[in-house]
Amino acid sequence: MATRTSGDSYTAQHQRQDASWYYGEESNLHWVDNFHTAYVLDCLKYYLENVGDRQFEHQMTAGYEYWKRTFFLADGTPRYYDRQTLPIDIQCCSQALDTLVFLQDRDPESLEVALKVAAWTIDHMQDNSDYFYYRRYSKRLANKTPMLHWGQATMLCALAGLYKVL
Repeated sequence: MATRTSGDSYTAQHQRQDASWYYGEESNLHWVDNFHTAYVLDCLKYYLENVGDRQFEHQMTAGYEYWKRTFFLADGTPRYYDRQTLPIDIQCCSQALDTLVFLQDRDPESLEVALKVAAWTIDHMQDNSDYFYYRRYSKRLANKTPMLHWGQATMLCALAGLYKVL
């Protein structure tokens, strides 16, 4: 087992009572969003799998249940914030797929949710010419800028990861 430092438990210590994490520590950064929560979950799972230290198992499990319950509508729409769906950023979509696929060994429903998110994303965030929109603000208003890293690369990688496990 690797030696832990005092910094290893920082994220676990800052998990809120509802199992969420703020984006940042300062009061002007106290929001909870989809993809940053998913990043934390991925990191905790990587830690658990690779270090052999199970002390953060509860934080990851509770955080995952919070994330799955909070950030997805029944039709697969990935919400941006814990208290607000819009705007929907392509990163909400792609990171949701990555994390749902990564945590499939812990949740038998994760791939079903991932398929709904993928279908919603293709229907609502993909242009007729096949690139993915940066952000959707409403049913009719979207920023259709084809960002290479933020949209295209992350979404295509996430779809490939989902395809690989199906």
